[in-house]
Amino acid sequence: MRISRFCLFGAVVGMILVGFLSCRKKDKVDTNPSLVLAFSTDTVFFDTVFPTVGSITKRLIVYNPNNNKVNISTIRLAGGQASSYRININGTPEMSASDIEIPGEDSIFIFVRVTIDPHNQNTPFVVSDSLEFVTNGNLQNVRLVAWGRDAFFYRKATLKGTIVWDSLKAHVIYESLRLDKNSTLTIMPGTRVYFHKDAYLAVARQSTLKVAGTPDHLVRFQGDRMDPFYKDLPGQWGGIYLEKGSVDNEIEYAFIKNGMFGLALDSMGRASAPLLSIRNSIIQNMASVGIYADFSSITAINCVIGDCGGNCLSVNNGGSYDFKYLTVGNYWFSSVRHAASVYLSNHGYDSLGTPTHNPLSKAAFTNAIIYGSNDEEIELDSVALAPFEYTFDHAILKTRLKTSNQARYINCMVNKDPKFVDTELLNYKIDSISPAIKAGLPLQEIPFDILGHERGLTPALGAYEYVKKE
Repeated sequence: MRISRFCLFGAVVGMILVGFLSCRKKDKVDTNPSLVLAFSTDTVFFDTVFPTVGSITKRLIVYNPNNNKVNISTIRLAGGQASSYRININGTPEMSASDIEIPGEDSIFIFVRVTIDPHNQNTPFVVSDSLEFVTNGNLQNVRLVAWGRDAFFYRKATLKGTIVWDSLKAHVIYESLRLDKNSTLTIMPGTRVYFHKDAYLAVARQSTLKVAGTPDHLVRFQGDRMDPFYKDLPGQWGGIYLEKGSVDNEIEYAFIKNGMFGLALDSMGRASAPLLSIRNSIIQNMASVGIYADFSSITAINCVIGDCGGNCLSVNNGGSYDFKYLTVGNYWFSSVRHAASVYLSNHGYDSLGTPTHNPLSKAAFTNAIIYGSNDEEIELDSVALAPFEYTFDHAILKTRLKTSNQARYINCMVNKDPKFVDTELLNYKIDSISPAIKAGLPLQEIPFDILGHERGLTPALGAYEYVKKE
């Protein structure tokens, strides 16, 4: 009996000691540099359009998933005093805090507040900042995002049915916007569409994008940063995808700039119409490609594609393409460019990486200028397994290719400077001494240039007719 009582007493003491040591362990601050915090979200998002000066509070939970106590040496707003955000840590309002301890497997609350006047036209469309946490030398961030100006906003959104966007308010896309199957989006004259970093617009199968700008009221697609530094900064947003099976897409009088790419097209469209008809539009200053087409079909009239880090026009895996009065000017200043401005091929790869080939049934460039800063601005990449049909008819070309084949190169001027007005300012109008003046083939069905100037019987090459100053 005494032995049993003694064993029971020892067991109780042992349990007390284990509990005591366990509590002492949890009270110890763990300085292991591999420890990290966990958060209730990676982005505190304020998705309200403010009707007046906005003031909204949201909650962020900061977890310590470790067994031991951790010490957060710094919590601060990355934007400092200039930030539109304010924080409250466990009931204490402050811009930053130091030495915040969280017991093992416990958490703290941070309340985030933003104040914005949406009618202030100097405010960005998307106001961003971040909360920085430094724990044992590790830096972690939680993004803070709020709508900044009065506009229509879309975040990972899907549009369905027949939709019309007008110019009364801007449209701002954050992350992505998808036009769903069997839907049509019509964008009216003067509408401005802004994209936050990496955001994109996608047009799905059996859906249609119609951009209906006018000479005096272009439809504009660009990044959402308005400050001067971003005016001509490429790569600010993703691009516009015309996905496989989308149909009858039309773009008229659009200005697409400063993205990773301008347009990406997949598939041929209907038998009776190209996947894309684009007229009187400008695509410029893309970090990668201006137009990327994979076994697709395009008709283009009076278009300008300028300054891209890769190809201005990339035709892959065949298709059918007809460009009239095209200006390609590529004097990319942001880095070294190795790609030719125009790339044509009749082969590619499928989603599994298997080589494919399709006929390039037509790649016609009539009254075109293809020029830039590289020695070679045209790359022809063909395989014998499929047709490879291309023609340059009345054009100025920057190339080292052999152009003696008169069936392929008709009345072309090779390596003859077209004398653009100002390539540094991305102005690809032609000067008074340009060899492009009166060098074009008369096309009666296209009587006006991109600016509405009459071309006459002896038109210039490219999208811009030369107009003598009075």
